[in-house]
Amino acid sequence: MKIGVLTSPGQWFVKYAQTLVTAIGNDTKLLFDHKELSESFDILFILSYHKIIPESYLKKNRHNIVVHASDLPKGKGWAPMFWQILEGKNEIPFTMFEASTGIDNGDIYLKKVLHLNGYELNNELRKKQANFIIEMCLDFIKNYDNLKIPTPQKGVESFYPKRTPKNSQLNLDKTIREQFNLLRIVDNEEYPAFFEIDGHKYYLKIEKDDS
Repeated sequence: MKIGVLTSPGQWFVKYAQTLVTAIGNDTKLLFDHKELSESFDILFILSYHKIIPESYLKKNRHNIVVHASDLPKGKGWAPMFWQILEGKNEIPFTMFEASTGIDNGDIYLKKVLHLNGYELNNELRKKQANFIIEMCLDFIKNYDNLKIPTPQKGVESFYPKRTPKNSQLNLDKTIREQFNLLRIVDNEEYPAFFEIDGHKYYLKIEKDDS
């Protein structure tokens, strides 16, 4: 099969995309813009890609596959794994589905659950998320004959909004324990935890002592 991987440059998944390409082998191509799609693929994995892909490009390929960290149609939208961690969940469903011009509304190929221990911080969460996505992609290729026909989404849909640096604000009137899940998902460089007091703003960085 002719396989491609499409991801956005500068996004968190980029450093893992090559790992997936190498694991698939067979001259799999790594792409960073849908406008590079000058050829057709049997499978195009579209992972952490943040541009709208016109239907004319999707039609080039037999399968255009996205992996989303929620139990679709629940949890469409942005940063679904992090929103669920904020909700106190450590069993995170992932859905593999066919890309379309709508918002996370394509037919479903596969669902699996990522089990977290409740103590991972951002870097470890991203690593587990990436490895789980890679595992699902390899599963799809290996079991292609059994998974190649998707089924429509069923149920009531819901949406998560886009997270911004403002979402990393801590509440001075809550304990660390109450806000630990927020501290787990903040990025120390891109969107660090912070609090404001009497017109002053302070940043907090969190690291795990693995010793």
